[in-house]
Amino acid sequence: MKTLLRTLLFLALIVWIGGEIFFPIVAAVTFNSLPGSTHTAGTIVGELLRILHGMGIVCGLVLLALLALAPAWNIYKPRAVLAPMVLIVLMLACTAYSQYGIIPAMERDRAAAGGAIDTSATTSPTTIHFNMLHNRSEHVEGVILLLGIATVVLVAWAESTRA
Repeated sequence: MKTLLRTLLFLALIVWIGGEIFFPIVAAVTFNSLPGSTHTAGTIVGELLRILHGMGIVCGLVLLALLALAPAWNIYKPRAVLAPMVLIVLMLACTAYSQYGIIPAMERDRAAAGGAIDTSATTSPTTIHFNMLHNRSEHVEGVILLLGIATVVLVAWAESTRA
């Protein structure tokens, strides 16, 4: 049972962090493959980001549940799971903010620009706001990745301090 729970824990970490690492590559390839149609590329990347966020939320909830159960099943010491759990909660908060705050605001800006943000003037307040949200989204995803890497380090530390 301990091996199964640790395997699920590592799998959830791998899926979430792997997605965060792979996503910028997929976005870059999408925009480079569709150079004349940034609207189409943006639509594709937006849908992929929603999928990534869904995976992240599921993985985060699984991770929290497994880390909460781990001390009861003598997998990790109770104090060793607190820091990873805090980081996972922060990762979930960032993911939820991006999914339910940033993306809907970007969609509102896209609609206000007539459906395609790349057709409006770069000095338009809508375009400026969209670009600010896009930069914020990139930073939030970067924070999620860094928190995920720190979580891996802390889980590895918990492995070394197992009872």
